[in-house]
Amino acid sequence: MRKAVLLLAVFLVVAAAVQAQQIRGDYIESRSTDVYVAQCFANGEAGLTGNQALLAWHVQEGSWNGVKLDGLTVAAAVRARATLGDPYGEPYPAQAVLMVDDTANAAQRQALIALAKYQGGKLLENVARVEYVSVILDVPGDPHSGHAVLRAGHLATIVTRPLNHHDHICGNETDYYPPLTKVDHATSAVALTDEFAGGGLGSQWSSHGRRSAYIGTFSEGGATVAAAPDGPSMHHGGE
Repeated sequence: MRKAVLLLAVFLVVAAAVQAQQIRGDYIESRSTDVYVAQCFANGEAGLTGNQALLAWHVQEGSWNGVKLDGLTVAAAVRARATLGDPYGEPYPAQAVLMVDDTANAAQRQALIALAKYQGGKLLENVARVEYVSVILDVPGDPHSGHAVLRAGHLATIVTRPLNHHDHICGNETDYYPPLTKVDHATSAVALTDEFAGGGLGSQWSSHGRRSAYIGTFSEGGATVAAAPDGPSMHHGGE
């Protein structure tokens, strides 16, 4: 009987942890190379472009580390050592700057950081800086429409449109590079604007009209929790 009670207690603890990690929302990324591209073009740019990226997660509903995050957003800017997604490159270790929704309370901020680090994996292992700014990811209607806007204060911006026939340069384009993180569904799009104007990475960028974006959805349930970053400088409102 005692053993049965103990097993039941363990089950309830595990079930509570799984429930605490149920989360879903919208995802966007854009990087400094085309993701919808023909292999010949991608091979010609490998090692020359694609080492910078912006990513963001907007929580529609759910919790992380037992903290409700409905309606909150976290974004990241990344500078890697080589083209991200190139099987012959060595992009890691990468450096990252996190941009955390400044409407979140203290517990929510830490949960957003932990969520981003879990979703980003090796991309976000080395966080150089954390900024608390207004972070908004708007994906109107269906994420597969190709329309989305990300704004993280004055630090980062992505504005996308759907691909059209003018974006087929050679006719052999595919989604050559997969999304940088785990997503449920993703649609490639044109980044009308892809800008990072913050500090912490030793570089800033601004590009326009590149077939460099993905818009999608993410969800998690019962995942192992990633720890919040240790040591990066903390800033409020950007530079």
